[in-house]
Amino acid sequence: MSHLRKIFTIFFMIATLLASMPMASAEDDSDQSGDTAAAKVDASVELPKMQVILDKIKGQVSGVSDESQLAQLNDMAVDLGENANTLSQNLVPQSQQVDAQLAVLGPAPTPASGVKETADVTSKRRQLLAQKSRLDDQIKQANALQNGASVLSSQILNLRRDRLKNQVSLNTGSILSAKFWQPLYNNPVDGPKIVGFAQDLKQSVLLSLSPDYRIGTGLWLLAAVLVMALGRRYMEEFLAWVSINKLSEGRFRRSFLACAIAITTLLAITLCCNFLALAFARHPDSADDVRDLVSSLGVQSILAGLIAGLGRAFLSTRRPSWRLPVINDDLAKALKPFPIVIATLVFIFQGLEAFNRAIETSVSTTILGNGLTAILIGLLCLMMVIRTRRIRRKIEKTGHEVERSRIAGLVDIALILTGITILICLVIGYVGLARYLSYEVIWVGILFSTFYFLNALAVDGCQVLFSTNSAPGKLVTRSLNLSEKTLLQLGSLFSGILKSALIIMLILLLMNGTISSSSPGEILSRIIDFFAGRGLEKLNLIPSHVVMAIVTLVAGIYVLRSVRNWLDHDFLPQTSMDAGMRVSLVTLFSNIGYVLVILMTLSAIGVQWNKLAWIVSALSVGIGFGLQEIVKNFISGLILLTERPVKVGDLVTISGIEGDIRRINVRATEILLTDKSTVIVPNSQFISQNVRNATMGNAQGVVTIPLTFPLDIDPVKVKDILLSTFTDNEKILDTPAPSVSFKDLSAQGILLSVTGNVISQRLISSTRSELLFDVLVRLRDANIALSSPQTMVIEQKAAEKEASANLE
Repeated sequence: MSHLRKIFTIFFMIATLLASMPMASAEDDSDQSGDTAAAKVDASVELPKMQVILDKIKGQVSGVSDESQLAQLNDMAVDLGENANTLSQNLVPQSQQVDAQLAVLGPAPTPASGVKETADVTSKRRQLLAQKSRLDDQIKQANALQNGASVLSSQILNLRRDRLKNQVSLNTGSILSAKFWQPLYNNPVDGPKIVGFAQDLKQSVLLSLSPDYRIGTGLWLLAAVLVMALGRRYMEEFLAWVSINKLSEGRFRRSFLACAIAITTLLAITLCCNFLALAFARHPDSADDVRDLVSSLGVQSILAGLIAGLGRAFLSTRRPSWRLPVINDDLAKALKPFPIVIATLVFIFQGLEAFNRAIETSVSTTILGNGLTAILIGLLCLMMVIRTRRIRRKIEKTGHEVERSRIAGLVDIALILTGITILICLVIGYVGLARYLSYEVIWVGILFSTFYFLNALAVDGCQVLFSTNSAPGKLVTRSLNLSEKTLLQLGSLFSGILKSALIIMLILLLMNGTISSSSPGEILSRIIDFFAGRGLEKLNLIPSHVVMAIVTLVAGIYVLRSVRNWLDHDFLPQTSMDAGMRVSLVTLFSNIGYVLVILMTLSAIGVQWNKLAWIVSALSVGIGFGLQEIVKNFISGLILLTERPVKVGDLVTISGIEGDIRRINVRATEILLTDKSTVIVPNSQFISQNVRNATMGNAQGVVTIPLTFPLDIDPVKVKDILLSTFTDNEKILDTPAPSVSFKDLSAQGILLSVTGNVISQRLISSTRSELLFDVLVRLRDANIALSSPQTMVIEQKAAEKEASANLE
């Protein structure tokens, strides 16, 4: 960089020396050898060199990050512009001399005049015209170089000013040094700019007071005063009346009024500042820099109004009973001036930055403004905490307890640490970091205060809207025919959704917004860029795609459930399929549908399937270690639904459990027992174990009762009694007819087995119970007893007992 600057300086020194030396101007004809021309600078050589130097400066500006290098490049651009201006001024007399020579020759004669001039005059005129055209082009090129250098210098200044904002690690010098305060008493660069701007501002005021604009200016001033003095007050009183008389009782009144106070203050301050801007800067002849400054101040008034409005809503000194946060009255009155002071400081210093941009002040002036901003805001943070603690101590001395939440303590600690850090940064020279911290503490306070009020308004509003005691809640209940429980659930649901939305917006504003953003539109643009995925393209994870994926998931599940309900309740019952087959088809359709919905969701989020090999590998490892049972049961469930060895409604027995299959899910099957309890069996057990399906292939059931009788009974009579018992029971089928089998003849007695068929397997237990009751009654009436088990008793006689005793 220093090498380039040395070359540039040497080049212009040589050019200056050449310009001071007389140069003989050779004429074309020998008769003009006595004429001498003024010394000239060879612009045809110098202008291309200047253009090359300007292009090199432009190319190096984009890649330079050091502040000193930017300052050198700025100086080189300024020198280049000055030299281009000097060259242009040197070329103007030469152009005027050529014009004078052309005037002597006069215009070329027309053919109609009949005048003929000599060839020498015609050649001389042609040469002078070519020289005139060349000089005009060189003057234009020199002026373009001058403008380009001036624009480049302004861009370098803006770049340096922006770097002061963004590079918080840049050390620009301590506020205790004389260099920091130098722009106040010795500012040769910015002094003329400030004086010029003051003249432009004075001219704009005079134009607004001109006869044609005087009445309009007065009306705009009157409107500003009325809005600030009366409009805000009466609008606030009207909203308070609405809150008291039109809204339901409860916290919603207080949250509504707090938000109303903040909004009315914001509107009043914003309208007042914009009316003042229209009063003094609406004339079309007003200077552009004045218009830019006034426009920027109009935008900054929104921020100042928001700060003042939130402070008034928080403290609520006029209506202490309506105050949302728990703050002591004396403490609220002591803190009352601070929101107005903070809003004023932010407005002034944001206006100062806009002023620096408008007139393009030097970097030293910008550093001074940033330092003053940080000093006052840092001291203000400490003063707030000191004043708050002093008031608390006074209240406690009077015997009253001051309610202090944990959040208030954290706020005090944060303000103390921030204020001390700002002052330390200013002392050691990190003005950019101090400015960043001072603006960030105000920005964070604005966001959390706004979130506090909007969150309270959302929660209280949902409680009122979905309450059975309020008029809106009654209207919703009548319109939608909802129960009280459902209404309360809707209130909780909407309250949670609004809370989540506010939290998301808070996070986005903390990440993408700053107090020094040029306008709310810029903040909104940053949020839109975030949702558009700017900066996340490499990850292929775009927030807007995530939102679309959520919509796809919700819509897909809704459509899937609607189609499933239509199949289950409307279409399939009209077919000849049995209930088990219908349930299996609906379950299979649901499983496939959920898989398709998940695939569509992943596609909407931007997942590329050709890049998911790592997912397949991870799944294979997971299946090998912990997911094999889940996958095995899932595959077994698909087999049960397609092959249907068991189906819904079958009576099965597995692992000693007998019951009806109630549902076949993806992972397990539900079996309903006779006592109405449910046993959940993994699907894999139906594939790997022996399963008794009592209703598969044959719906009839068989009732068999074995009985043992003594050897002395009449078998034929017993057979007739048993057959008549089964035949008389209405649940026993006639075909096939009941039968009695002679099973065994032993010392224990005669074993007979009577068998009959029933229409369903599920009737076996109840029918068997009825038959046993009937058989016992009929056998007892016929004096036929069942065989009793025989026992053997060994007894020892008395004499034998005595003999054995004597032997002992």
